Amino acid sequence: MAFLTLFIFTGCNAQKNVPIFSKVVYEGNDDVYNENPLEADEFYNPILQGTYPDPAIARKGDDYYLVASSFAMFPGVPIFHSKDLVNWTQIGHVLDRKSQLKVYDAGISGGVYAPDIRYNPHNDTFYMITTQFAGGFGNMVVKTKDPMEGWSDPIKLDFQGIDPAIFFDDDGKVYVVHNDAPNRGEELYEGHRVIKIWEYDVENDKVIEGTDKIIVNGGVDLSKKPIWIEAPHIYKKGGLYYLMCAEGGTGGWHSEVIFVSDKPMGPYEPAPSNPILTQRHFPKDRKNKVDWAGHADLVVGPDDKYYGVFLGIRPNDEDRVNTGRETFILPLDWSGKFPVFENGLVPMEPKLEMPEGVENKTGEGEYFPNGNFTYTEDFDSEKLDYRWIGLRGPREDFMEITKNGLKITPFDVNIKEVKPTSTLFHRQQHKDFSFTTTMDYKPKSEDDLAGITALQNEKFNYIFGITKKDKKYYVILERTEKGSSEIIASKEIEFNDELQLKVKAEGDLYKFSYALKEGDFQNLGGTVSGDILSTNVAGGFTGALIGLYATSANDALPKEK
Repeated sequence: MAFLTLFIFTGCNAQKNVPIFSKVVYEGNDDVYNENPLEADEFYNPILQGTYPDPAIARKGDDYYLVASSFAMFPGVPIFHSKDLVNWTQIGHVLDRKSQLKVYDAGISGGVYAPDIRYNPHNDTFYMITTQFAGGFGNMVVKTKDPMEGWSDPIKLDFQGIDPAIFFDDDGKVYVVHNDAPNRGEELYEGHRVIKIWEYDVENDKVIEGTDKIIVNGGVDLSKKPIWIEAPHIYKKGGLYYLMCAEGGTGGWHSEVIFVSDKPMGPYEPAPSNPILTQRHFPKDRKNKVDWAGHADLVVGPDDKYYGVFLGIRPNDEDRVNTGRETFILPLDWSGKFPVFENGLVPMEPKLEMPEGVENKTGEGEYFPNGNFTYTEDFDSEKLDYRWIGLRGPREDFMEITKNGLKITPFDVNIKEVKPTSTLFHRQQHKDFSFTTTMDYKPKSEDDLAGITALQNEKFNYIFGITKKDKKYYVILERTEKGSSEIIASKEIEFNDELQLKVKAEGDLYKFSYALKEGDFQNLGGTVSGDILSTNVAGGFTGALIGLYATSANDALPKEK
């Protein structure tokens, strides 16, 4: 697994109000994987579980690079590498410096939207183009000769709209396409959007003024008032130019549609068979439901067959989405003029047949896991796995690896503020999971709290941790909904610095428990609803995050007796 190197601090935990986390165990146990074991030639879909939305993919030789949206997470734009489209290794993040990512005052669903990644063979350079709703960036591009070695600082691009994608034609010309609002005064209905194209000056990294042109107005059929045409990509095959877009909004009516032209600037005509991917037509109560499929990107696989990566969701039994938009993959049938996703217009299955000659090594060694798995982090290495992320600011600003584990120095900020927080997050990757950590900690006052948080955003979350009041120590569970907080339960405890904290979910039902050293786990607060950890209730574009949390601005106080 790819890692981030951190400073090793060898001292003991002299400041008892600074927590040391010595172990985390994340265990996923979804029924769909227990009921559908893999055969030798199969792999699981999604390929990236948890909040890895809006995937885009590029190929150079036999190397594939995949990126996903990260919004206000820090570092931003996770990037994965593969040789076969089955086994993926995270090699880091595209935006890993404050000069690239200025999301310090962004809500969790602000920040970086819909990255596109492409390789330009004419100058042997990779490009990642995206929209950053923070820091004054807007649409921007970064570049590198080698995605393994880091990326440039952003170059701001002078156009409006979102979801930019870049296309390198065979003749060396370059184009940028993106979603935008209709021309002033021409918007016909709510959700009416257009796709624009620009010629791009690759030497100076800017769109060429005056070359912009609307190539799709509204969607496939404007008379039907299609909404949210977005996420465009251009491909060239057989001398023709294909424009693929998402349509219908990134929810229950999401789909993928395609257009064709004999020129990159159009005009583009829609395929008669649109959509080419959607899950919107099937019964809501179908087993192992995958929904919201769309926002796709295509690549030629190692077997010379086309594949598409796209987002989808796996709702729980209450039809709520806690794991967020995940990255799926399907092969395409492009034997005719227009492509169609194989089995993308029928209810999706949890397993796929691997490309010929590929061995499934998912979860082995450096390869990212999927299906059911257990991930254990002892924080006893100089290097921290890339799956751990901060919110609005770098992890390095609040954490150190010590000989005793992970030290989090608390900020004077709590999880409900739109500021960088001293919280190290892991994505919720299963509907049924447990997350357990061991913590050495003694708060000094009621301003101090450390423990874990289960968070959908700053206004919808749970806090479960230890604080102090009137010389007594308390474990507390707080629920925040719509920005209003309530203490679900609190209990006075006597402990000698170390304890374990656990959150366990079975679908929509969450339980928080603690254990004193050498003791059994005790539940606090009974069974609580995971509704506030869902996109359905909390809104936004992310999935639930489980964090190791410390604050010196605690406002979650134990209940009065």
